[in-house]
Amino acid sequence: MSVINPEHSPKWRPRTVLTHSGLQRSQFEETCEAIYMTSGFVYQSAEEAEEAFKNQGARYVYSRYANPTISMFEDRLRLLEGAEAVRGTSSGMAAVFASMACFLKAGDRVVASRALFGSCLYIIQEILPRYGVKSELVDGADLNQWREALKPGVKAVFCESPSNPGLELVDLKAVAELTHQAGGLFVVDNVFASPLLQKPLQLGADIVVYSATKHIDGQGRSLGGAVLGSAKYINESLAPFLRHTGPALSPFNAWILVKGLETMDLRVQQSCDGAMKIAQFLEAHPRVGRVRYPGLESHPQHALAKQQMSGFGTVVTLNVGNNKAETFRFLNGLKLARISNNLGDSKSLVTHPATTTHRSLKPDERERLGITDALIRFSVGLEDPQDLIEDLDQALKAV
Repeated sequence: MSVINPEHSPKWRPRTVLTHSGLQRSQFEETCEAIYMTSGFVYQSAEEAEEAFKNQGARYVYSRYANPTISMFEDRLRLLEGAEAVRGTSSGMAAVFASMACFLKAGDRVVASRALFGSCLYIIQEILPRYGVKSELVDGADLNQWREALKPGVKAVFCESPSNPGLELVDLKAVAELTHQAGGLFVVDNVFASPLLQKPLQLGADIVVYSATKHIDGQGRSLGGAVLGSAKYINESLAPFLRHTGPALSPFNAWILVKGLETMDLRVQQSCDGAMKIAQFLEAHPRVGRVRYPGLESHPQHALAKQQMSGFGTVVTLNVGNNKAETFRFLNGLKLARISNNLGDSKSLVTHPATTTHRSLKPDERERLGITDALIRFSVGLEDPQDLIEDLDQALKAV
């Protein structure tokens, strides 16, 4: 169930949408969005209950299916994204799995970019094949590999752009066209770009997924996810799958995400500004190896980033040291940026992917993706960029 704020205007700009859209006020006319922390709902008669279940979506019946607070989050995100429909999930990985599992069956083919978050790779390479779904990986930046892989036909295509952690880009418009020619649906994990910096649906994607834990909450408080797409896909494929498998978003978490959306534009833009300054500093530093950031002209896909993104993101990757010991010395020397496996947070966080988020990959696959012992993922927060630069500089002296 989804109810748009009757005061919503299609002319509103993103910050206004993020502050006012999707609001459902109760009879008390509260200023802040209400938390409907309930598992179920009551009926005035047996006939009303029968009618509610007969006409699914006519009213709220159970919070595993729909809930007013969750609807507020969904509406707000849908209007920002420009999607026909959306469903919230308990986490970003629940969103990734459900987005494909809801329409794939034995014998179908999935083609995905090789540069993926470790858990996404696990779904593509391990879980889906258990149910008879064939999978194939390609280098996401190579359109010729996409063309060859899609020639036999495909049911689903999946990618991250920018990718985690190497910040590799996929030409979303071109891959969308190839996917549709092959008869498939194109699913894009847009978490690194956020709904503000990239619009995959406008570039031809069919489905967009998010870990709302990242920029949407962006303050280290709540897990959550979302899947956006056409009303037909959401209502006929995704909604029944979620209803019966149960990866429901908590109303309390949904409320946190609603409030996170209000400030997301301000936070993301500030972090993007800081990321550019930090990337430029690191690129000029003599003790730093390769630096990757889509906003740098040195990024091999800088032109594509300018073409399909309105901003370059909040994450920078860098290579420090010649071995794990030297890289760890740098990480342990940081005083302001903290070691964590999360990203898109108001606090700056650093990650060593080879030993954490991507440790399950085979060594040769990590090497192929550039995930060496020297690679560090730096998620830029809301601190003053100069303080972060000074922190990085003093830690680099330990290498």
